Amino acid sequence: MTRAFAAFLVITGVGAYAQSADKPEFEAASIRAAPPIIAAGATVGCRGGPGARDPGLFTCQYMSLSNLVTFAYRLDNYRLSAPDWMTPMLMFNISAKIPPNTTRGQFEVMLQNLLADRFKVSVHHENREVTQLSLVVAKNGPKFKEAVETPPPTNVDDHAGARAPYVPPALDKDGFPAFTGRPMSTFTNGRARLYEPRMTMQALATRLSRQLRAPVAEATGLTGQYEISLYWVTDAGLRATAPTDRGTDPQADVDAGPTLTRALQEQLGLRLESKKGQVDFLVVDQAEKAPTEN
Repeated sequence: MTRAFAAFLVITGVGAYAQSADKPEFEAASIRAAPPIIAAGATVGCRGGPGARDPGLFTCQYMSLSNLVTFAYRLDNYRLSAPDWMTPMLMFNISAKIPPNTTRGQFEVMLQNLLADRFKVSVHHENREVTQLSLVVAKNGPKFKEAVETPPPTNVDDHAGARAPYVPPALDKDGFPAFTGRPMSTFTNGRARLYEPRMTMQALATRLSRQLRAPVAEATGLTGQYEISLYWVTDAGLRATAPTDRGTDPQADVDAGPTLTRALQEQLGLRLESKKGQVDFLVVDQAEKAPTEN
């Protein structure tokens, strides 16, 4: 999950919910405002639930209300239209007990109901015309290698045990997170590095979609798994919605480092083509900044 930092109010609330046939709910749920993040950082994200190692307990740490809504509705972040304060002005921790044999679909409805009950969240769907991107191979072909046959050891599943404390990554001579040879997706001081020893083009397109906050379709025609290494300036990259968004100056951002779109072409031999199209958005009509008390 993405790490987020913000100032927020300290508000606590604990709720108990009963499972009913017409309204799937958690057996019990606690929502608390997250405490201030200290110097070394904090664990951010959610774990547990159906399909996880602990299907009976769902917990989240340092999640904004917009994070929780996109999680509950299984939504890419660019498809959420919500008040600015939801991202990430206020952060919350959640602990919820899940009834036995709950399916993934039922769990998501439980979380949606929890947000509606405690934060008074109401939403509707709406089609909007936005820029859509296609990931394609650049003129001179890809610049990355196919993955090795034997995959390297992977990190422990997010749902397993306690996570290690966050340790800021070392930086290389240019100020980007240093390459370690292990899978990584790291953001530090507006600069990022992605390394995956075995990655499909579809997985890369999904990552790009999250970073650019725009739909990215995989259209490279490359069907294998590949070793992907990429670094870029996040502030410029997050502003990019098309390959030409850097303006008329071809040297823009050269001193700071490559934008994400420029890094794709220079480092991977890939590029993004843009067009307009209709995308389904989830619009938040109403939400409260503090959860209701019990």
